[in-house]
Amino acid sequence: MRLRHALTRLARLGLTAGTAAVLVAGLATNAQAAAGTIRYFNFSGQEFRIADPPDNVCLALQIRATNVTNETNKRVSVYLGTSCNTFVTTLAPGRGVSYVGGPQSVRVIG
Repeated sequence: MRLRHALTRLARLGLTAGTAAVLVAGLATNAQAAAGTIRYFNFSGQEFRIADPPDNVCLALQIRATNVTNETNKRVSVYLGTSCNTFVTTLAPGRGVSYVGGPQSVRVIG
């Protein structure tokens, strides 16, 4: 009877440890970020940067940008509004766009 109780406890312990490992691995993969920098400039040429931006999060820019450059390893969508509304374009890695309307937010979609 003791052996059976010990085996049951051991099995539960293994199941708990396995579940914890799966949860940790799952959470780690959901917290992805693009490697690199999104650079943007105001009309007078002042540069602003967002380093290693998170995936699928709307990021409001500090100013209305006249130029946005994607120096990350993922695609970046550019929007006129501060809440990722009024889509302008999607930039592939290494691409940039100049826009007279002044984009105000971006989102990594890669």
